[in-house]
Amino acid sequence: MENFKRYLTQNGAMTDERFEALYATLLVKRYDKGRILVRPGEVCKHSFFVESGLLRAYTITESGKTHIIQFAPENWIINDRSSAYFNEPTVLFVDAIEDTTAILLDNDFSCQLADINPAYTQHNELALHNHIRHQQMRINSLLGATAEERYLDFVRQYPDLTLRVPQWMIASYLGITPESLSRVRKELAKKHFSK
Repeated sequence: MENFKRYLTQNGAMTDERFEALYATLLVKRYDKGRILVRPGEVCKHSFFVESGLLRAYTITESGKTHIIQFAPENWIINDRSSAYFNEPTVLFVDAIEDTTAILLDNDFSCQLADINPAYTQHNELALHNHIRHQQMRINSLLGATAEERYLDFVRQYPDLTLRVPQWMIASYLGITPESLSRVRKELAKKHFSK
């Protein structure tokens, strides 16, 4: 649980004593690669902090097409906010792309943490605004950016995932075909090597 402790220490001035008080309330689970953690129709009862491994959230259309909404590598939190905070059935799948250890955070975790450590409230509010900002940037990118711009944004946001995630998943996240992604990567390689 070192990553989670570091996350709380860096983002909420968590002391060892406060972390020990919190530690007893935490649920840690290990998920094998390919395991589905959340399915459409279920109510998402937890957020998942990724201690190690890699999760993704996605939808599947009636025709079988996968649309990846988010990746969650180490130190990221993933959930379906509509389901978790409004008690609605989720439309998302969340699954493990790699063997993953995750800390399951109850929906009232932020309130509990603020009681233990009031400094966390400010971090949580900033993190929520940052999440909304990234969602807005992603929507704008999907509506108007070129495939190359989307790919470069992906590399900036998830710098180590190009080596951990299959190309078809990256293409799904970007809203393009794997063939288009292959062309983008070839063009970027040509630009890089021609300098």
